[in-house]
Amino acid sequence: LYYHFITLKSSVLLNIFRILVNFLVLAYNTENKSRKDLTFMKDFLISTDTTADLPDNYVKENNIDIHTLFYAFGEVIYGTDNTMPEKEFFDRMRKGEMPTTMACNPQDCKTIFEKRVNEGFDILHIAFSSALSSSYNNACIAANEVMEEHPGARIVVIDSLAASMGEGLIVYKAIEMKKSGKSMDEIIDFVNEHKLNVVHNFTVDDLNHLYRGGRVSKTTAIIGTLANIKPILHVNNEGRLINIGKVRGRKKSLIALVDRMEEHIGSYRDKNDIVFISHGDCLQDAQFVAGLVKERFGIDNIWINYICPTIGTHSGPGTVALFFMGESR
Repeated sequence: LYYHFITLKSSVLLNIFRILVNFLVLAYNTENKSRKDLTFMKDFLISTDTTADLPDNYVKENNIDIHTLFYAFGEVIYGTDNTMPEKEFFDRMRKGEMPTTMACNPQDCKTIFEKRVNEGFDILHIAFSSALSSSYNNACIAANEVMEEHPGARIVVIDSLAASMGEGLIVYKAIEMKKSGKSMDEIIDFVNEHKLNVVHNFTVDDLNHLYRGGRVSKTTAIIGTLANIKPILHVNNEGRLINIGKVRGRKKSLIALVDRMEEHIGSYRDKNDIVFISHGDCLQDAQFVAGLVKERFGIDNIWINYICPTIGTHSGPGTVALFFMGESR
């Protein structure tokens, strides 16, 4: 009996020992796999276009690559190396000069992507609305070429369906997520899920620029100008500029932007940690809108910046645009 007891006890101990060994081996393999995953997890960068209208200091601080959309007055092309202060740009428009614009071409996109891939980065590029420019398609062409030539490279191009600081707000959210430790895939999922929650509302001071861009008819531009009619526009779910209303008088048009914020903010009323406002060289009007936003919604973190020449060409001096997260566009 004693012999059987000792044998049974030894058998139990042996099984316990085997279980412990298997557990330790599993734990080691799991930890080793995690370390390998971390070792081979590449860092990534976020890039966007000049049309995001983000402040230069924020772009530099967060190492954001910018793809330039060029513009021209006559034969002189402005962009990466040949720049012009925004105020001078809008002053020239006020004096009657009419600029033209150009998308970022595939070769320029490829140069930027390739440089970063060679440095060992994956890339998330958030592009200007495909409904307003060929820049998104050009970035896709460039990304595919780079990935074909560099096996293992990963470049994801997202159509923001947004413009100006609406595009910038999406980039801002992506950057803040990256800072908090979110992965590239988590950020991609967030952007695709919430980009249509980025609401764009804007008004212009001169209907003739909208006429030049095909947004209103010549008759509407002439009559509207004489009657001091100011349009209210937004960017819809397809990423297109759409005329959604009109009011008489500049001040009413600025108030209307905040009225629409009231209508569309919905469940995001307490979730907007930041609001963006862009303007076509009319800082006081932008500040007036910012004051209304603070008064109605209690939001203090409001960024104000110039509209870039590419968008300003089509909207003109005096444009004011308001961007926030809302229930729907």
